[in-house]
Amino acid sequence: MQPQSRTGYVPLYFLSALGAGGLMVTFFLYLMFWVPHPGQSVPVFEDIMAALTAGSPLTQAMIVTAWAGIAAFAFLMIRSLVWNLRTLAAFRATPGYEKLMGSNAGSQLLAVPLALAMAVNGGFILGLVFVPGLWSVVEYLFPLAIIAFVVIGGYGLRLYGRFLAERIGKAGIDCAANNSFSQTLPAFAFAMTGVGLAAPAAMSAVKATVAVSLMLSSFFILLALVIALVTMIMGLRAMMEHGANPEAAPTLLIAIPLLTVVAIAWLRQSHGMHVHLDVHGGAAASFTLLLPLFVLQLVTALFGLTVMRAQGYFSRYITGPERSPASYALVCPGVALSVMLQFFVNKGLVGAGIIEKFSAVYWASTAPALLLQVATIALVLKLNAKHFGGERTPVALAA
Repeated sequence: MQPQSRTGYVPLYFLSALGAGGLMVTFFLYLMFWVPHPGQSVPVFEDIMAALTAGSPLTQAMIVTAWAGIAAFAFLMIRSLVWNLRTLAAFRATPGYEKLMGSNAGSQLLAVPLALAMAVNGGFILGLVFVPGLWSVVEYLFPLAIIAFVVIGGYGLRLYGRFLAERIGKAGIDCAANNSFSQTLPAFAFAMTGVGLAAPAAMSAVKATVAVSLMLSSFFILLALVIALVTMIMGLRAMMEHGANPEAAPTLLIAIPLLTVVAIAWLRQSHGMHVHLDVHGGAAASFTLLLPLFVLQLVTALFGLTVMRAQGYFSRYITGPERSPASYALVCPGVALSVMLQFFVNKGLVGAGIIEKFSAVYWASTAPALLLQVATIALVLKLNAKHFGGERTPVALAA
């Protein structure tokens, strides 16, 4: 079992499970883009085994690395999720929980459906990669997945509705203490639900399933975008007046994972509409969709990292002695940029015929995604050691 946090418990620790699940995705993309999978939009166990048997030693090494990475981070994700769920149950009985719910920080509870939605997505990856014959019954699994995501999304709506009722309906939001993008976390949670709901649109052969997937995913994606727009304007206004909250500075990068999730959802929806609704966008459609979103991510990174560097965040909370659960929010941008780069190169540049797959230019374009992946893995290991290593702090007494 995972040891207790050394900082006291807050729901932001669900981001540790989210980050591990995101790193699972980065390894799955090796198989997604480098293993042939004719007949379906994603690779399955049979495709991977065929490539492993007939492939070169380099291909075999890539597949083994992907398998190992998916399995290792699936383990970390599940372990962290179980620990968080158990610890949160105990935390609810403490004065710290009441204090949390009586402040702006009550929106941190949306990290729970965020991590749960990632866990369902991660479970689907495990099935595709390790379960023989899964594709033969996948049409029966899609309705179950839709139900799971609707339940998670409904849970998120309930939590967020309760938070809004308490903050806006009664006490109000402390705008001076809202000097970060922490209130955008609910948008990320709903976007994660939306991208999961969009998966059947890209993979199902049943038109009714695709239609339900398109409608439900559109609801959660648009909800996420509205919340993100409003909360980021509010947060930016508070930062202009009071400066950015140093401890919550990683939230300045939250638009990066949010845009990656939205981009993947739109790609899935586009594929479903192309196959089932005769909506055609041309060879460069993915490129024109991904390019502005990728540029927005780079602008966000420049803004966020500039502020964090000015505040000395990394020397305080990453390499230095101070600990903050919000540091786990830094894992998401690293994962998200790595994933977006893979999609931009493979679906955008290769798909539009701008570069040739597996050429020298292709690998040069892919290298930043792989470097980001390695750097993010190192960050996760560093944070886990910093927050869960050594002495233990009783969670029941945490504020």
